Amino acid sequence: MFVSRARPASVLVLVTALAAVGLGPAAGPAMAANIPVGAGSYSDTRPAGTSGPTTNTGTPVTPKLTAAARNKPVPTNDWWSSLAFQRHGDNPYSTPMYGHPLTYQATAAGLQVGYPTTPTVSGDGRQYEYAHKADLTLGLTGLNSPDTKADSWSDWTVTPYWSDGTRTLRTTIGHGLPFVYAKGTGGDARVTTAGTPEVFADQGNVLGITVAGHHYALFAPTGADWTVAGSALTAGLGGRDYFSLAVLPSRDALTAYRKYAYSFVTGSKVSWSATGGTVRATYSLTTAPQEGTETGTLQALYRHQWLNTTDALTAYTYVSPRGTMKVRESTSFTTSQQSAAVLPALPPSSGVDRARLKGHLDEVANAADPFSGAVDTYWTGKALGKLAQLVPMADQIGETATRDKLIGLLKGRLEQWFTAGGANQFSYDTSWKTLTGYPASYGSDTELNDHHFHYSYYVYAAAVVAQYDQAWAAESAWGGMVETLVRDAANPSRDDAQFPFLRGFDVYAGHSWASGHQGFAAGNNQESSSESTNLSAALVLWGSATGDTGLRDLGSYLLATESEAIGQYWFDADQQVFPASFGHDTVGMVWGSGGAYSTWWTANPEEIHGINALPLTGGSLHLSREKDAIKRNLAEMVRENGGPAVEWRDILWEFEALADPAAAKAKWDAGNAGYSPEAGESRAHTYHWINTLNSLGAPDATVTGSIPTSAVFVKGGVRTYAAHNFESVARTVTFSDGTALTVPARSTATR
Repeated sequence: MFVSRARPASVLVLVTALAAVGLGPAAGPAMAANIPVGAGSYSDTRPAGTSGPTTNTGTPVTPKLTAAARNKPVPTNDWWSSLAFQRHGDNPYSTPMYGHPLTYQATAAGLQVGYPTTPTVSGDGRQYEYAHKADLTLGLTGLNSPDTKADSWSDWTVTPYWSDGTRTLRTTIGHGLPFVYAKGTGGDARVTTAGTPEVFADQGNVLGITVAGHHYALFAPTGADWTVAGSALTAGLGGRDYFSLAVLPSRDALTAYRKYAYSFVTGSKVSWSATGGTVRATYSLTTAPQEGTETGTLQALYRHQWLNTTDALTAYTYVSPRGTMKVRESTSFTTSQQSAAVLPALPPSSGVDRARLKGHLDEVANAADPFSGAVDTYWTGKALGKLAQLVPMADQIGETATRDKLIGLLKGRLEQWFTAGGANQFSYDTSWKTLTGYPASYGSDTELNDHHFHYSYYVYAAAVVAQYDQAWAAESAWGGMVETLVRDAANPSRDDAQFPFLRGFDVYAGHSWASGHQGFAAGNNQESSSESTNLSAALVLWGSATGDTGLRDLGSYLLATESEAIGQYWFDADQQVFPASFGHDTVGMVWGSGGAYSTWWTANPEEIHGINALPLTGGSLHLSREKDAIKRNLAEMVRENGGPAVEWRDILWEFEALADPAAAKAKWDAGNAGYSPEAGESRAHTYHWINTLNSLGAPDATVTGSIPTSAVFVKGGVRTYAAHNFESVARTVTFSDGTALTVPARSTATR
């Protein structure tokens, strides 16, 4: 896989309104060459000569699903997607799946289970891993399944299925679950350990064992008895079909875990709200007792979760690639975070010279080809993003002709892509239930990679257009196609028959995944976390501009959650996640097994450090919450680079301005005459960004506003409050320090 990089309705109703989110299930339209959506359309067939999902040898594939799951949209780009996407033609089971604290891999004999607790660092020091290594395999006596399929799933759990014609096995696994829950028929419960286990507790149907230094408990139905013969442990089920195992934080935890051994997790669900500058999310499990009446459970919280909850936690902990996980004794917990600020653009300031900014704007607006020859989804997106950033800047300085010219460029290119049948178009795949843009790029077609990266730019550009032309953004016009892209990349509905829920966003892990197939020994991965948050910010702006509060609040939830995950897992903001032996202050990529100081396409330190910053927009202000981490990050870049940035200097200057605007401006003043902007950047935007922050100060994340499109900046102890009001009437925005700001209709105001 190659993950995308910042690289050197009308006739048919689009959606049935869903009161909570404004997007909802759409009945699958009758198949036709072009499916109309408002003024636009997409195709139900791929353009000639193109491909959809394939194995690594180019053989077309369809999802590996049981009959019960066959008509459900499969959530590709997940931590377990290799169960459904057979990327490697010779592996019909799965690659390693990192649930944390447990790791898993499906095999013919059942489910391998491991608990990696010792990190390894690659020979070149660029990658750390808590790699999957099987401590044991859970299965049934004699099970020899020709494949493994996905049978059911929920927000962060999945149930793999095995059948060899005589025996069937289902296991439920998930993020944060210390248990594996098994349902089997046709054979006895069988657990095969990687070495001879040490039995530390034998209570008949409950067995405590230590394998490779890790403690496990095996639970058979009451009345059954585990038999130990070397590395094979078996128990007759006595006409029942359930058994389970748990990884224990210590041997003395056996009694506490035994209480919940038969309370099987049957589903997982997140709910969220975003009001008054606070984002709350509740993570809930549903359970069903297999015997007895106990319906409680235990679940392990990631660092980004337990840092933001006041719910009681036990003393039990686990090791993971994301730092310590802490255990809660309950079926639910709630997190609470400050909203992340999103603005259409940085506000006006005295630091920006209007004549100079106009000159830089004209360079882009009057270019022979403002899109720089872009033809595929990703590079077109980058060009759209570059132009979109300039629109509100032109508006700020009264250059309405330039503003309208830029809006016209955005509309023209978006409408081109939003109309089926041309050289650029979107096509819907009925097997994988996904919308793919052609020409595709970086495996967005054959591997279903990166849709959230690519489409973030389209939604962001559309949100900028909607800010100035609401009629264009109406669902009956071009808004329907925008929301179809949203449904593909970040669908808020679990009941949509055409697209999966939040395709790439892993609600429990707290961030998105880029690979559509997850076909790596290291699990899934994500490189450019900032292009992922670009989609979240775009949802805030699109929802605000179109009056869709559901989408706006979804964007706020995604952005606040992923911001915390980025700070902890990409930037190690508290220096509590990366192993001491790793020796880096940041990673370019997060993997299921760990992290890597690298990118997919280069080892250039400038790009390793810049790829999780770009594109710098009014949705990037959340990064300033970790100012010390930014400074460590950039200091490491200089060390690794052997000096200051050269190729991506504008991206890194803008990144630095979020922590130290004066230092960034000094670099800009010294070097702005002799550089070429990064492909998604422009001199106009970089000039405006750096000089505005130098004038107003760095963003102050300690104070939040009552609407998502508000922000605070501080310089020399003096705060500047800013907000954009998308509504048609004036409103007062209140900030968490008590400050009130009245903002005229459809305007940005500062105080």
